[in-house]
Amino acid sequence: MTTLVFGHKAPDTDSTGSPILWAWYLNEVRGGEAEAVLLGEPNTEAAWLLERWDLPKPRIIDGVAPGQEVVIVDTNNPAELPENINEADIRAIIDHHKLVGGLETAGPIEITIRPLACTATILHDLMDGAEMPDWVKGTMLTCILSDTLEFRSPTTTDTDRALAERLADDLGLSIPDYAAEMFAAKSDVSAFSEAELLRMDSKEYEVGGTRFRVSVLETTAPAAVLSRKAALIAAMEGVAAEDGVDQVLLFVVDILNEEATLLVPNDLVKSVAEKSFGAAVTGDSVVLPGILSRKKQIIPALKV
Repeated sequence: MTTLVFGHKAPDTDSTGSPILWAWYLNEVRGGEAEAVLLGEPNTEAAWLLERWDLPKPRIIDGVAPGQEVVIVDTNNPAELPENINEADIRAIIDHHKLVGGLETAGPIEITIRPLACTATILHDLMDGAEMPDWVKGTMLTCILSDTLEFRSPTTTDTDRALAERLADDLGLSIPDYAAEMFAAKSDVSAFSEAELLRMDSKEYEVGGTRFRVSVLETTAPAAVLSRKAALIAAMEGVAAEDGVDQVLLFVVDILNEEATLLVPNDLVKSVAEKSFGAAVTGDSVVLPGILSRKKQIIPALKV
């Protein structure tokens, strides 16, 4: 049976690249049979990764058959996986997020969860010196620079940085120039509807009995997103209802100025901003200086 390798819904660069990397390793190094798949359309930066390294886009699936062998990367949260994930035969989990709980397995499995900024960094270590073609190195580099925001994110570790610098050196790439290309691709969201933007890079979390879709748009051109603020706010209620959550929280992360703007559509979000970040909210948005990471700075701080 072919093992399916996938990350979370609303695939970003790491959740697109890491399944491809691990499927390559299982096939080419371990001699198995694996296929990288996605649980949704890749975001603009992830799509750029595929084009830049001439990689075919993995097929998109919306569920898994009972008993299907799977490896889960870049998440361990059942809310970010197919609804019937516990009917699959989960063989391994490789992740860098907090342990959520709720996944069930048929037997003992390999689990690797490490406090690093990027799943691809963990995969490099697990590959244990395997000979890697340039596209594998390039994919790893792209994932690391994406998840660390070119080392700006507080999630960045010395291990992530050292590996990225080594990969860039091997490939003859300038990290600042390469990252600028990546972030330009990430920032071009003109082709997406407001609902698509709210779901593009989002994860579901429950805080004090309130279910949130926590969405992040990382960009070097925040004005282009914020010019659509009224339309984004108007779309939030419909997206929340369709997705079965109580509220959408949208953080527009300004990569270069290292700050986030939270849209404030109602009193609930105003209260969240004030209790979670100590912000003084006077309008329909609030700037949060120094906030870059959903994993390390946003989710752990959320209060209702």
